[in-house]
Amino acid sequence: MPLSPEQITRFLKSVHPYDALPVDVLETIASQVEAWEVERDFAVYDLGETLPGLFIIHEGQIEITDENGVVVSHLGLRNSFGERGLLRDGKAATSARADAHSVLLVLPPALFRELIAEHDVVAKFFNRARGPRPQQETLATSPVDTLMARDPATCSPDTSVQEAAQQMRARGISSLCITEGETLRGIVTVRDLSGKVVAEALPAATPISQVMTRSPLTLSPGAIGSDVLHAMMEHRIGHIPIAEGGRLVGIVTQTDLTRYQAVSSAELVSRIARADSAEEMAKVTAEIPRLLVQLVAGGNRHEVVTRLITDIADTTTRRLLALAEAKLGPPPVPYLWLACGSQGRQEQTGVSDQDNCLMLDDSVREGDMPYFAALAKFVSDGLDTCGYFYCPGDMMATNPRWCQPVSIWRDYFAGWIAKPNPEAQMLASVMFDLRPIGGALDLFADLQAETLKAASANSIFVAHMISNSLKHTPPLGLLRGFATIRSGEHRNTLDLKHNGVVPVVDLGRIYALQGQLPEAGTRARLKAAEAAGVLSPSGARDLLDAYDLIAETRLEHQVAMVKRGEKPDNYLAPTDLSDFERSHLRDAFVVVKTMQSAVGHGKGMLG
Repeated sequence: MPLSPEQITRFLKSVHPYDALPVDVLETIASQVEAWEVERDFAVYDLGETLPGLFIIHEGQIEITDENGVVVSHLGLRNSFGERGLLRDGKAATSARADAHSVLLVLPPALFRELIAEHDVVAKFFNRARGPRPQQETLATSPVDTLMARDPATCSPDTSVQEAAQQMRARGISSLCITEGETLRGIVTVRDLSGKVVAEALPAATPISQVMTRSPLTLSPGAIGSDVLHAMMEHRIGHIPIAEGGRLVGIVTQTDLTRYQAVSSAELVSRIARADSAEEMAKVTAEIPRLLVQLVAGGNRHEVVTRLITDIADTTTRRLLALAEAKLGPPPVPYLWLACGSQGRQEQTGVSDQDNCLMLDDSVREGDMPYFAALAKFVSDGLDTCGYFYCPGDMMATNPRWCQPVSIWRDYFAGWIAKPNPEAQMLASVMFDLRPIGGALDLFADLQAETLKAASANSIFVAHMISNSLKHTPPLGLLRGFATIRSGEHRNTLDLKHNGVVPVVDLGRIYALQGQLPEAGTRARLKAAEAAGVLSPSGARDLLDAYDLIAETRLEHQVAMVKRGEKPDNYLAPTDLSDFERSHLRDAFVVVKTMQSAVGHGKGMLG
């Protein structure tokens, strides 16, 4: 089917990033583009071939397979493919075949590279990695929706001044917004009540509308911190309602500004370290969602954000251990509290359960075990109080199975390696992420080295672990490139934990096992695997880029939920993403699936 330059130009106007280019540039592209009309099963290109250019699907569907013949993606209208090879050495990194009669636009390699060099929007689109985060935001540059309190206290204009004062006292606040429906009519502060009501001896039944500040100064949600600071200083006020189209959506007070500056992981850690009870610590950990918002808004990379949030969990655990010893007395023998799962990898986000265990010195006696059972219960209950809910799989030190002498732990690992049944695979996967938190650290050092050495030397165990790691697959499908959850509470969403970060976490664990690498964090494992030669430089680069994109998308989803006043989770609706974001997230999932395929075929690395 012949396409005229006018038709190609019109089509490109509907495809990102070309829709952001000037018309004369689009016309230049259209004059150089070649249109291919291909039938079903036509081999567009094979792995390793020199690419004729960048492909854009004008009509039809294309199947992409990796070097092992495993299908990693089905692409449809407006999708691009071939860019990975062009951005490297010009050779195809995958194979592409037509799933149906298709029409493909082919941009010559020189034109593709010219567009990337001369147009930032094109360069950004074809760079899977997000690149550097924006410069870290300060109070002055932070968006107002990061600073403001949502759902501010309100009352109607006919509320009495006494009722208003009682409401402010009960809630421990210094202002009330006066609304009719959702429309803001005024604001009243403690200063108004003292200066206009008490000082003038007005009756308690006086309507609040008589003393409120009418049509107060407001800012929009799009304002930034400096707007708030300047307005407060210029107008000598301490409360600024945030309104959108006359509708009240929040309020910023001087207290909010002070709190924003005070909320940091170090400040939370300090408060937890001085706490005298789990309940006191819970008041601090309740601020973690706000810290998450602030850290992400501040331009911090995902591994920094999760590390800082995990540090709070570590401090909470160590403080609870200290409080337990103060209550129960000194431990009868040395012990070590360890975390596994996301805390073990230092990858906690805004939603985490607890996964932990206790290793005891081999001198422990049966009569000592009630002490450690009580210690485990005290700490685990305290963690639950602080928002780290009990592990659904009972992977906690309160389970006698996971509160044992080091010799028993050594037998556990030896047994799992010798007989890698499904339960052993699951347990080994969890336990390979162990990280000491508090107690006698030397109890674990030799055991970790011994286990890694024995596990990596057992090819059958490694094969079983690889098989187990491939059970979590990226959510690639036909519909817009994603396979969403089909039913239940989270229907039509992507699980960014189990089908997003977990497949990469599993790959990192396999590489660590193959290379006997002691690192626990996923990103650290991938970089160590590259340094050890377990993972090729190109494979490491691709997988790190993909992991960064998936992990940051997950964090940004949780931050958006916190901003809406919702409890953060891992379920993202693809419809919440732009075409740009969907395209890159799909590319990241394709990389992960390709790497899984390489590991599954015993290659362990991507060339």
